[in-house]
Amino acid sequence: MPKRALITGITGQDGSYLAEHLLGLGYQVWGLIRGQANPRKSRISRMCADLSFVDGDMMDEGSLVSAVDKVQPDEVYNLAAISFVPLSWSQAELVTEINGMGVLRMLEAIRIVSGLDKSRTATTGQIRFYQASSSEMFGAVEETPQHETTLFHPRSPYGVAKVYGHFITRNYRESFGMYGVSGILFNHESPRRGTEFVTRKITLAAANIKLGRQDKLHLGNLDAQRDWGYAGDYVKAMHLMLQQDEPTDYVVGTGHMHSVRDAVRIAFEAVDLDWREHVVVDPELVRPAEVETLCANPARAHAELGWRPSVDFVELIRMMVEADLRQATREQEYDHLDLALATSW
Repeated sequence: MPKRALITGITGQDGSYLAEHLLGLGYQVWGLIRGQANPRKSRISRMCADLSFVDGDMMDEGSLVSAVDKVQPDEVYNLAAISFVPLSWSQAELVTEINGMGVLRMLEAIRIVSGLDKSRTATTGQIRFYQASSSEMFGAVEETPQHETTLFHPRSPYGVAKVYGHFITRNYRESFGMYGVSGILFNHESPRRGTEFVTRKITLAAANIKLGRQDKLHLGNLDAQRDWGYAGDYVKAMHLMLQQDEPTDYVVGTGHMHSVRDAVRIAFEAVDLDWREHVVVDPELVRPAEVETLCANPARAHAELGWRPSVDFVELIRMMVEADLRQATREQEYDHLDLALATSW
């Protein structure tokens, strides 16, 4: 009997890679879809024939109870979130409802469907729960690199909400014996990353500038440093966390930092351009409270999960540029075709 997994946020970058990975392992994979969302017009369109879907809303506990009860999953991966950090200042309440309270609602749904109470402490035969925590919880870092016991000092409403989700997962583990873990994932990117995120903004701009479709790239703080890895690697760590005998939390990252400036340089070099001729530093794009440096200490994940990244930073940026160059070239060809058709009439 194959295992069943329920993924919230299945149409996102991480959700698409995780669904792909779990299908390859022989899982039955269900995605939580809200309202009229059409997964066939998303990152997972080519996988839809192999996936199942269930309605649910992270702001509606009743819908989550119904979804968990219908799917009867062995594993739940909570990847649903508003993940664009700058948006959390303009929509702080919404981000808190989804990224923070949404975690509580899903934990409650699992507790209710599982019939867990304070008298049940065994973690065998339970629905196993993964919470997508974030390196943004460290914020104004207390130490470098950051590990599982580094103190949190979030610097955005997004980070604060993620801290709540992290601790409420730990609380349900300790209070109800729930098998719940949090993966404190550092920045992870891919060609499937949204275009609002800085790495994808950079690689897409490099491609468009190379093709003459764009002239300038506006960015904020070029000196901010992050520990960037490949999303396809990181979802494998998520799965490994739920296969351990005892639930615990893990930091997942490469252990190496690079600046936004490094990402820009590598991306523009990949298309034989000098980034300094095209990049404009825009003060309007600087965060109200900046997180300057984030760097993981993934020693526990290495030792206990046997997990290590397979794609380094330079490979990652080049991979993204190549994908964006292919996409931009196709779009340019379509534009020329549309123009030719229009003028032929």
